Amino acid sequence: NKIVRKRAHCVDRLMSQLYLIIVLAYLFFSWLAVFVGSWIVYVEYSSYTELCRGHECKNSICDKYRKGVIDGSACSSLCDKDTLYLGKCFTAKPNSQVYSGSWGDLEGVIKCQMEEAPHYDLGSEMEPRKEGVAFNKPTKGTSVEKFRDMILSHLKAKVGDQANLAELAIQVLSIADANKDGHISLPEARSTWALLQLNEFLLALVLQDREHMPKLLGFCGDLYVMEKVPHSPLYGIRLPWIIELWIPTGLRRSMDLWFTPSWPHKAKISIGLLELVEDIFHGPFGSFLMCDVSANTFGYNDRHDLKVMDAQYIVPEAIFQENIRQQRCDVDEDCLYGMDCLTSCDLTKHRCTPEVARPNLAKACEALKHYILRGAPSDVSDELEKQLYACIALKGSAEQMEIEHSLILNNLKTLLWKKISHTKDS
Repeated sequence: NKIVRKRAHCVDRLMSQLYLIIVLAYLFFSWLAVFVGSWIVYVEYSSYTELCRGHECKNSICDKYRKGVIDGSACSSLCDKDTLYLGKCFTAKPNSQVYSGSWGDLEGVIKCQMEEAPHYDLGSEMEPRKEGVAFNKPTKGTSVEKFRDMILSHLKAKVGDQANLAELAIQVLSIADANKDGHISLPEARSTWALLQLNEFLLALVLQDREHMPKLLGFCGDLYVMEKVPHSPLYGIRLPWIIELWIPTGLRRSMDLWFTPSWPHKAKISIGLLELVEDIFHGPFGSFLMCDVSANTFGYNDRHDLKVMDAQYIVPEAIFQENIRQQRCDVDEDCLYGMDCLTSCDLTKHRCTPEVARPNLAKACEALKHYILRGAPSDVSDELEKQLYACIALKGSAEQMEIEHSLILNNLKTLLWKKISHTKDS
């Protein structure tokens, strides 16, 4: 009996120690979870406050508006009436603030530029930024004719000496007259000049008669409001950031491809991307390069028309070539702008060459490959795959292969249209 009681006592003692260890482990892991969670929340909050500075942008813009430095169709609503609201922050870079917004009954996207020193950094925007006091051009006393000449010179520097630049300059002057009183005030001209420095605004002008670019709703200084695109990115699903942290990249990519429209709708969206490539290749106002052809760059509306969500990396070919030539390099990878505009390195001069390695069409087909092949009808899937891989294999600039480029583009569009033309999706 003594032995039995001793064993029972030892078992009880062992169980007590084990219970204590379990309690301590539970408390430790609970504390660890709270600590890690708090740290993640702190990091995310710090990143948010560093990135999302819309109130600073609004205060800066409204201060200049009230001083009479700038003016525009959105100024009064933003600064006086408070009917233009900055909503959810979508900012990815501190110097370019992006917010959802509402303007009366309209829903839009508000974009505002933060001040920083001028630069031509191939890792960032290929456009100069302002420093200190902005909106100082044109100067007081500048006539409308002189302002028109300034616009023409600027457009020529951006897109090259194109035949239709005078027509584009007239469009700019029409936008500059924000209150439509038939006169362009100095503050209106300064706002318009600041907007002209931005790639996205320039592309919005070039594509304003096409369906691929959201409409410009209004502006104040270089803050501007674009039409809201209901569905973005092009495909995929938005998840809370805490869930994103734990999903492997491969699984995330597969999940994105699950959450896509029906195949006929995807076909119409894909045709839109091919038409965009067509529009900006040797268009009426010069050629543009697509330097980030990813799902996040595009969206679509309820009619499944493709829309450009972020045109920062759709740059005029002329300004790209001018700036890339100045880039020092040791390897080809030093000559990359955005995600997709790569040229080669001339090792004799250690300078980048101006010609991109792949045309816009090849990059667009690469982006569409998994998107449009998934769920494709059996009677077109083989031919579609063949055409896409021929497209992806295109090398060199589009000018060097203009016939082949046009042939592949037309074949792809025809194949997709033929399959959906008889349906309501067309």
